[in-house]
Amino acid sequence: MSHRERDDAEAEYVEQYLGEYASVTSIVKEALPFELIAVVGGIISGVILSGMTNELEMIPGLIVIIPGVMGLRGNISSTLGSRLGSAIHMGLITKIDFKNRELTNNIIGSMLLTIIISVFLGILGHYVSVLLGFGSAGLLKLVFISLLSGFFSGLILSFISVYLSIGAFRFGFDPDNVVTPSIATIGDIISVMMIFVFARLVLMI
Repeated sequence: MSHRERDDAEAEYVEQYLGEYASVTSIVKEALPFELIAVVGGIISGVILSGMTNELEMIPGLIVIIPGVMGLRGNISSTLGSRLGSAIHMGLITKIDFKNRELTNNIIGSMLLTIIISVFLGILGHYVSVLLGFGSAGLLKLVFISLLSGFFSGLILSFISVYLSIGAFRFGFDPDNVVTPSIATIGDIISVMMIFVFARLVLMI
């Protein structure tokens, strides 16, 4: 293949890519349904949170770490989804294969970040609550809730990100349009549920 033919082939590929994945129509068409679902998911998270009145009252400082845990999950999981989307477009990930280093490194890195930030969040939540006079259930309890809720929700969302990214691409969707709003929504719901579970566990101890 000559240099000119190679350039023409590359140009044709770029045009095809822009038409299938990067046109305004495709972006809006693919992203809009998931953005609407994200709004509904936010309401569901709020409903779950509103049922945690007893836990919020009996575990001082819990309300301080809840936004942090939810933000943590959304940020880390959405970043994971974006990295997976880029790897899929580059051909580094073509299927669900946990022997693929690109795939496993992304998951392990995401989980390691989750553990580090969750512990930091629990510690910060305790001292901020004390300094502002809100009261705290104790450093260990807040770290326990933050770490376990962050870890288990992160583990669940990592696998959801993998299957959703690869599945979306196989069905002709751009993972970048689908994964981030989907993971943000699912992450909020799962994070609140995990906080609820481990807050209840703390109250039982």
